[in-house]
Amino acid sequence: MREIRKAVLPVAGWGTRFLPATKAMPKEMLPIIDKPIIQFIVEALINVGIENVIFVTGRHKKAIENHFDYNHELEEHLKKAGKEKLLKEVVQIANMVNPIYVRQKEQLGLGHAVLMAEPAVSNEPFLVALGDIIIENEEEELKKMLKLFRKYGNSIIALMEVPESEISKYGIAKVRELDNETFIIEDLIEKPSPEEAPSNLAIVGRYAFTPTIFEKLKTTKPGRGGEIQLTDAMKLLLEDEAIYAYKVNNPVYDTGNPLDYLRTVITFAFKREDINGKLRDFLKGILNEERTLS
Repeated sequence: MREIRKAVLPVAGWGTRFLPATKAMPKEMLPIIDKPIIQFIVEALINVGIENVIFVTGRHKKAIENHFDYNHELEEHLKKAGKEKLLKEVVQIANMVNPIYVRQKEQLGLGHAVLMAEPAVSNEPFLVALGDIIIENEEEELKKMLKLFRKYGNSIIALMEVPESEISKYGIAKVRELDNETFIIEDLIEKPSPEEAPSNLAIVGRYAFTPTIFEKLKTTKPGRGGEIQLTDAMKLLLEDEAIYAYKVNNPVYDTGNPLDYLRTVITFAFKREDINGKLRDFLKGILNEERTLS
């Protein structure tokens, strides 16, 4: 089995939970203070040796392409203003990745988006990273995934424990434990009720696939809303190949809805020495005011 050199980022979704903000700006470009969500993910991929990042985009996602390209007017402005640190940073963003852009012309589900990347991936194993999930110390987690892929030569998925109240938000795995952190997948259930769920282990949004997944995606029947679900294709893959999994130890931040996005921004802000003190004082003031009014 070849080394994994490519990663697919499906970023063509409409981001309807953030409208009207996402009418003209992709949700993946929403900032976590001063860095867009998508940049956190791309940086982690590059830092573990991924050579090509394949963005599956839509016609409303030009901002992502522009972000990872040169902006000569901005660079010239920063140079004239003597803002060398910022100039170095924006140039570095353009240099960090060798991007490939694939157009998903119709929004037919996550599975369909991954399938659109087949011509760029070819007959190679590859990673998939969802564009609204940030993992703290992600390089560490991706290295685990790549290590397991080298060991088993089979598809690998990342899992995390979730509370019972959140089980219905995720794809949930039925697993057999191999050791403390490694599992073999027995079944996958998309957004079950807590009563139906075989575990509290949810799919994080990071996958390593053998190219066989493309064959399964081509035969996966559309589900609700006419969409091709990646989970359904993985269930078909289980009929022919083992799928392994590991449990993520680092915090996972979901930015896919307004409340979780705000939680992520605040959490990251508290990690910033330049703003955490003033932010803490500001939030304390708001809470004290709320207590006074109540």
